Amino acid sequence: MKVAVYYSNSDVRIEERPVPPIAAGEILVKMMASGICGTDVMQWYRQQKAPRVLGHEMAGEIVDIGEGVAELKKGDRVFVSHHVPCFDCRYCNSGNYTACDALHKGNYDPGGFSEYIRVPVANVKHGTLLLPAEMKYEDAAMIEPFACVLLGQKQVALEKGHTVLVIGSGISGLLHIQMAKLKGATVIATDINEYRLSKALEFGADHVFSADKYSSDELRRVNGGELADRVIVCAGAKQAVDAAVSSVDKRGRILFFAVPQGDISIPSMTFWRNEITVAFSYGAGPVDLKEALDLIKGGRVNISKMITHVLPFSDIEKGFKLVAEAEASLKVVIVPDASRP
Repeated sequence: MKVAVYYSNSDVRIEERPVPPIAAGEILVKMMASGICGTDVMQWYRQQKAPRVLGHEMAGEIVDIGEGVAELKKGDRVFVSHHVPCFDCRYCNSGNYTACDALHKGNYDPGGFSEYIRVPVANVKHGTLLLPAEMKYEDAAMIEPFACVLLGQKQVALEKGHTVLVIGSGISGLLHIQMAKLKGATVIATDINEYRLSKALEFGADHVFSADKYSSDELRRVNGGELADRVIVCAGAKQAVDAAVSSVDKRGRILFFAVPQGDISIPSMTFWRNEITVAFSYGAGPVDLKEALDLIKGGRVNISKMITHVLPFSDIEKGFKLVAEAEASLKVVIVPDASRP
C-alpha cells in the first residue's frame, strides 16, 4: 500500500509499505478522508520524530474484521479516533479522559495518511464511531478537530451572554466562532490574514480586527467599553499571547488552544488581583467526539464550507504546503486518488 511519510513541511514522500495484518479484536480500515491538522505542520514539533506517517483526522470504510469483533462489519463507514483513554484510571473515572496516560500512548497503524489503517483493539472498542449514511467522509474527517474545540470551550465554561475574543481565525478559530455563536455569545475575532478575517465574518463573528491593528482599546470600542469575558488563543505567535493578556476582563478566562514554541509569561500579580483563570486544552475525549458527530449530523455547524481543498493522496505534499502557508485555505482534506479525477 501507499503511505505518505513526513520528513518536513516541504518534503512529504509517497512510499510503499505492506498492508498491516490485523489480529483478533482489530479492524482494517480503508482511508476515505484524512484531514491535515495545523499541528501536522508545526515543523519544530513534528521533525523531532520524523520520518513518520502522520494523520489523525481519519474516516473510512472497514475492509477487514478480526476475530471477536461483533458490533462492526465489513463495509461499515466509520470515523476512528487515534487516541483513546483506558476508562479505568483515576482520570477516566472522574471524566478527565485527556489526562489518561493511555490516551497519549496509543495510536492507529501506521497513520491516517496511508491507504489502509490497522485499528488496535482499544481504538475499535472506544474510538470507532459509525457514520450516518448521509454524512460525507470529508465532513467526518472534521469530527476530531471539532471535538477538540468542544472540550476547549468546556474548559473555560463558555456560555450564553459572554463576549469572546478569538485570536487566530484559521480552522480552529472558525470552529470556536461557530460554537460560541451557537451558545449565544458575542464574538470578536482577529487574524493577520484578510482572507481568514472575511471567513470569520462569514461564520458568525460580530466584529473582526487585523491582528496588526488590534488593541484592547479597539475591543472596548466595539464591546461597550468592556474587555472580554473569555479569550481563546488559536495562534502560536507571542503577539497572540500579549493580546490575550491585555484583553481579558476581571474574573475572565483565557483558553490557550494553541501555544507558542517558547514558554508563556503572564503578569501573575495582575491575574491574582483580577482573579483571572488561564486554561489549556489538548485533544478530545470520547464524549466530545460523539457530541461533535451529533452536531455535524444535525447541521448545527457548517462544516462543509470550511473544507476549502480536497486533494488526492498523490498531491498530499501540496496539501501540507497549503496548510503551512496559511493563506487562502482553511481545511485541507486528503482522499484516495480514485476519489477525484
